[in-house]
Amino acid sequence: MKNTLITAIAFFRLLTFQKIINYALLACSFQLSRILGTPIIWGKPTTLSIEPTTSCNLRCPECPSGLRAFSRPTGMLQEKLFTKTIDQAKGHLTWLHLYFQGEPFLNPRFLEMVFYANSKGIFTSTSTNAHYLQENQVAEVLHSGLKQLIVSMDGITQDIYEKYRIGGNLVKVQDGINLLLSERKKSGRPFPRVVLQFLITGQNEHQLPELKRWAEKMQVDEVQLKTTQIYDFENGSALIPADLGYSRYVPAGNGKWKLKKKMKNKCWRMWQGAVATWDGKIVPCCFDKDAQYVMGELQTQSLASIWFSLRYQNFRNQLLTDRSQLEICKNCTE
Repeated sequence: MKNTLITAIAFFRLLTFQKIINYALLACSFQLSRILGTPIIWGKPTTLSIEPTTSCNLRCPECPSGLRAFSRPTGMLQEKLFTKTIDQAKGHLTWLHLYFQGEPFLNPRFLEMVFYANSKGIFTSTSTNAHYLQENQVAEVLHSGLKQLIVSMDGITQDIYEKYRIGGNLVKVQDGINLLLSERKKSGRPFPRVVLQFLITGQNEHQLPELKRWAEKMQVDEVQLKTTQIYDFENGSALIPADLGYSRYVPAGNGKWKLKKKMKNKCWRMWQGAVATWDGKIVPCCFDKDAQYVMGELQTQSLASIWFSLRYQNFRNQLLTDRSQLEICKNCTE
């Protein structure tokens, strides 16, 4: 509870009157859109995910980066495009997640980008597999002003961990977490808050109690349990946990599987924020991993012009009318 409160206080300290009004406008327009059944958008995006790179050192089986299976171009985010985007969004952006696909630390300018966003009063977060938390990088992380570091660690023994994080080294991950927490304590800094994220599968669910004990011993700030997204879930998978409380999917009764949650014609994400690929394409959300629904290009357009564009409004309208027709929504838990 205390650790969550520290994160919340850091977030609220960065809010300005302009950002609060913008959020209120988004929330009001979202509710009005639901009532009227037509898209109304009054504010600018309050959150943004930006992709540092599509490259990754691991080969996770349900990830385009891991599978090396993107149908879109791959590459590294350039600092010029990043700073241009942040300069446009700094007045209304409350949360920046520097992650979409890939391992952020593989971009050599990644922590400089974090530092820049932090200097503009934006709460910064990222996700990592923690294979690059060595001494030099840890010092730079602490200096960058990063507020939240989500570390994916889906097992407490090497044999279980590597079933999903293929090519990963659990000892290296644990040593990196330990080093970061230790150096953070020495520095007297409260950030970044370290969130240990455990992707629950049928292969690792039995290790949950041991994981929680390890996290407590390490004094990790938060443990986050996450359900696993599976592409071909209809036919079942060894990745679906036996405890369906930790599953996105349930038996459909005909030998097939279905989404646990019923899809509704609404989605706050389409009013809250957007996702930018490394090369500046704006897509609606993190489920559009291959950028099938490109709303605009930051290389040639402003973020605001994309956000209020007819194309974006048509997408929101489709979502309000019949969300089941949108391919990226068919495996979504929102």
